[in-house]
Amino acid sequence: MEIKKLLFVTRFDKLRFDALQSLLDLKKAALNHVVFLNVIERDKVAMRRGKGYEKSAEIRLREKANIRFIDWAETLFEQGMEVGVYIVVGSFASQVIQAAEKESVDLIVLGPDKKGRLEQLYSGSDITEIVHRSATPVLVYKYLTRKGPLAENPFEKPLLATNWSSASRRAIDYLKSLKAVIREVDVVHVASEKDLKGTSAMAIQKTRKESRSKLEDLCDDLEDNGILARPHVYIGDTVEEIDKAARECQSSMIFAGSPRKSLWTDRWGSSIGKALAERSVFPILLIPPQEE
Repeated sequence: MEIKKLLFVTRFDKLRFDALQSLLDLKKAALNHVVFLNVIERDKVAMRRGKGYEKSAEIRLREKANIRFIDWAETLFEQGMEVGVYIVVGSFASQVIQAAEKESVDLIVLGPDKKGRLEQLYSGSDITEIVHRSATPVLVYKYLTRKGPLAENPFEKPLLATNWSSASRRAIDYLKSLKAVIREVDVVHVASEKDLKGTSAMAIQKTRKESRSKLEDLCDDLEDNGILARPHVYIGDTVEEIDKAARECQSSMIFAGSPRKSLWTDRWGSSIGKALAERSVFPILLIPPQEE
């Protein structure tokens, strides 16, 4: 479960080298290899009448990306890191998945989805496709805000959202492997209104206490593994409450398990991970369940 090799997917507009540098605290855990990926999407090199694509445009975009990556790689080499580079033309999601599998990376880092809501409705979200087709955890890294970087060390104070699923259990194991870079974690379970047992205050408090007890056991387990942990129970809409908890706890990022569903269900329904990636200002680390 260690993060030894990281795939850094960039279009250069929102994820630049300063974003990568903010992740290099992971070297304290195990990180020693970064693979850069830039996907040149076909519409960037398409001819005006849609007949094939312009080779000269592809060459120009490749060389611009190559110049950036050479500069970034030199800095990483000086820090004793290994570096790999992919500059490819094709479908964004497919190329990310292929590179992750070929390099056997432990974490995929990419920016927020570039597609608009209408385009996502018909063609789907790149992030959704990557998360559901890849067994590799995905960090949707919202690095910059209007006031500057959101967090200097995003893994320092994460919020762990749990619903006791197999994906949540894997998220817990993943978090334990990062104890060298985590200062403390807030563990949150969001109960829905329909989960409340009964309508009396006593019955509702019983539900809260049951959830709190499970969270305290989990926090004890994390502390036995060297991670300071604090339990929290919230009630309401899952996405809204997780985002609210992250704000109130002043979290640096959100960890969440991402169950495997069909792309069709996720595209037309609602995915907690996808909704967090779209609506929250925080970096979101989505962790799929263990492959069977």
